[in-house]
Amino acid sequence: MTRHNLKYSTTNQAILFMITTLFMFSVMDIIAKYLNDNYETFQIVWARYTSQTVLAFLFLAPRLKILLKTEFLKLQLIRSTFLFLATCCFFNGIYLVGLAKSAAIMAINPLIITILAAMFLNEKAGVRRYLGISLGFIGTIIIIRPGTDVFEINTLFPLGAAVCYSGYAISTRFLGSEESPWTSFLYTALMGAILASIIVPFYWTNPKILDLMLMISMGIAGGIGHYCIIKAFTLAEASTIAPYSYLGIIFATIWGMIIFHEYPDIETYFGTLVIVMAGLYVWWRENQSNQRLL
Repeated sequence: MTRHNLKYSTTNQAILFMITTLFMFSVMDIIAKYLNDNYETFQIVWARYTSQTVLAFLFLAPRLKILLKTEFLKLQLIRSTFLFLATCCFFNGIYLVGLAKSAAIMAINPLIITILAAMFLNEKAGVRRYLGISLGFIGTIIIIRPGTDVFEINTLFPLGAAVCYSGYAISTRFLGSEESPWTSFLYTALMGAILASIIVPFYWTNPKILDLMLMISMGIAGGIGHYCIIKAFTLAEASTIAPYSYLGIIFATIWGMIIFHEYPDIETYFGTLVIVMAGLYVWWRENQSNQRLL
């Protein structure tokens, strides 16, 4: 296999990992939204990270001593804190704003990731890629509609989630192949569990058995998603796979309509369409560029 073919194959693997991540996160979001009717967000976040940590420690028990060793402890703690904050903000958002709208607002993160990748990782992004991602940004503005009577202050939760997630994505990419994906996976779960455990006593409600099982399931879905996203950002440039996060909007919209009977307004549909079309344009441009390299 030539170098160009290898690069193309690696990029495709990263894209598949990213799509798997988005699906698993959408499953986690469904459970979180359902639980939010009876439990505070911090307890749901605690359950999500603690269940993932316990399962990870049981699964990786023979290798824990090796995997917990890192030469990038500060960076691991920073990236894990970014994701913890993103989770808190987004879980609040899907409860207060809705699945589809929160996911659409969250879709601003590719623009932020692309800018941060250029600033801190020296990743090149052509004019066409910036154009596609900027169109996605415009679509998000259509949904939020700042400065109008329909603007909701609660939309700042998914917006904050997008900013924090972008910081997580860039710090994950910065680690690259220097760290085992399992090491990054463990620190992500462990740091989230520790931070949530400090806060959760102030918001605790004894869970029912069914809800407890759902909390554990949420941790499993989140764990699979986080491992896949670590692999995705390890295999490809952040700005290359970032536009695929637009697919999360489709998952969220479908789940919102089927399970929670949430039907976004026409502006949200239009803004989402702009975002998805922008993502598809970037995908098409990437494939055109890769074909010319073969």
